Amino acid sequence: MGIVRLLDVRDEQLSVDEVLAAVSDPSTGGICLFVGTVRDVDRGKSVTELEYTAHPSVSDVLRDVTDEIASTFPVNALAAVHRVGELKVGDVAVVVAAAAPHRAEAFAACRRLIDELKARVPIWKRQLFDDGDAEWIGSP
Repeated sequence: MGIVRLLDVRDEQLSVDEVLAAVSDPSTGGICLFVGTVRDVDRGKSVTELEYTAHPSVSDVLRDVTDEIASTFPVNALAAVHRVGELKVGDVAVVVAAAAPHRAEAFAACRRLIDELKARVPIWKRQLFDDGDAEWIGSP
């Protein structure tokens, strides 16, 4: 069973190096990282910034998701950090990592981790566009 080494939701800049260090392990043969950034266009509209908001249960749900991944995949370590607050184009919004004895398991666990985080963890995104429009993504 894998170990969840770093979980957090922060209103400050995220560090890819911190996440990488959290999952590094001598018994690991492969580490897969996913870094999600704020892009400048969505569905053909120019994005100027994003605002992420989290439900108070965010830490518990994130823990449930990572525990599930750790028990499903033969990983040595997992980490997930998501940003909240206002982000500009190019800012890092989320970093997840999976470390495993072999690359195939690291890739599979990392993909499942980011997919489940996006699907289940109660973090909502408000996109602001250059035409003044705004849109909520993933909100209830």
